[in-house]
Amino acid sequence: MIEVSGLRKRYGDTVALDGFDLATPAGSVCGLLGPNGAGKTTAVRVLATLLRPDSGTARVGGFDVVRQADRVRELIGLTGQFAAVDDALTGAENLRLIARLLELPRMQARRRVAEVLDRFGLADAAGRPVRTYSGGMRRRLDVAASLLGRPQVLFLDEPTTGLDPRSRADVWELVRGLVADGTTVLLTTQYLEEADRLADSVCVVDHGRVVRTGTPSQLKAQIGGHTLSVRPADPARIPDVVAVLGDAAVTSDGLVSVALSGGSDAAAVLAEAAAELRRAEVAVDELGVRLASLDEVFLALTGQFTAKEVIA
Repeated sequence: MIEVSGLRKRYGDTVALDGFDLATPAGSVCGLLGPNGAGKTTAVRVLATLLRPDSGTARVGGFDVVRQADRVRELIGLTGQFAAVDDALTGAENLRLIARLLELPRMQARRRVAEVLDRFGLADAAGRPVRTYSGGMRRRLDVAASLLGRPQVLFLDEPTTGLDPRSRADVWELVRGLVADGTTVLLTTQYLEEADRLADSVCVVDHGRVVRTGTPSQLKAQIGGHTLSVRPADPARIPDVVAVLGDAAVTSDGLVSVALSGGSDAAAVLAEAAAELRRAEVAVDELGVRLASLDEVFLALTGQFTAKEVIA
């Protein structure tokens, strides 16, 4: 549904995209991760036909974003980093305005506005001015506006920035529902947990290009292997936990972790550690083996860190 090859975009001396490549199948969520200035928003703006690339090709739904921009716009919806809603209008009035801009017939527009208000849990607040909405409600209204035209592809540029955990969870649930209905979603985010929860595939972006692609599980396995982690119930017992796990163990915020060597039987290591901790009479609040976190993947790929250093 989204095909990008060799995109380049420069602003004066600043290179925003430097050979950016991407391929996203229909009906999936692709997460773009990267530090500030990596080129994520520029890539989204090119795909949404808001910017012309200097070189390279990009197609959405089979249409070229430069030569067939009008056809691309018929297929897409875009929600930017900041809610693009009018505070002086009610929620329903905001949506009716967008419906008119989309040139929907009057009766169809009324039905569609009522549908999305209900779907996004905003029907009861539809007659209130948007200035009275919470941050989460404003963001839901913003996403609802981008869906009035029933887009096949939805670009979400950091859609949950600044939202509280409950509002973020609401947006996540909305995204899952859209994908279940067949929408393709390209998501940029600064929240590693968000990509882990939502994305079918993740593209790590740095200095204007994709440096690694895979599912969250694949990226974790490639970067860090497995880590054994123990959190003692009594922080005073941390030295005893270190004695059990060995000299390679590192401690951070009360959690003691050690990277397992390649080929280790994670289940056997976990069982042995549990037995050793029982013998040492160390009560634990947390004990488990995990893959490297997506945070560790992010830092290892975009910073000057090895996986072991990130864990430390």
